[in-house]
Amino acid sequence: MSLGPMEIGLIVLAIVLLFGAKKLPELARSIGRSARIFKSEVNEMHSEDAQRSQSQAQLNQKQQSDEEFWNRPDMQPGQQNNTNTQQ
Repeated sequence: MSLGPMEIGLIVLAIVLLFGAKKLPELARSIGRSARIFKSEVNEMHSEDAQRSQSQAQLNQKQQSDEEFWNRPDMQPGQQNNTNTQQ
């Protein structure tokens, strides 16, 4: 069920009759402002998500380097450091 030109014309006529010709430009401006605000909020959400994922990646990298440090053979318990025994 699609809208043809006759149905669209009837809808436009009903809107003009309901709101009046003087109110339509104000209504269009209001819709434009709302769309602009919505678009800026969506862009802000995307930038916040990108920033959050970047900080999460940095945190994961730091955690991985910490794990590599503690998993080194010379950091394991029960092992003596060879440099101390050779002195």
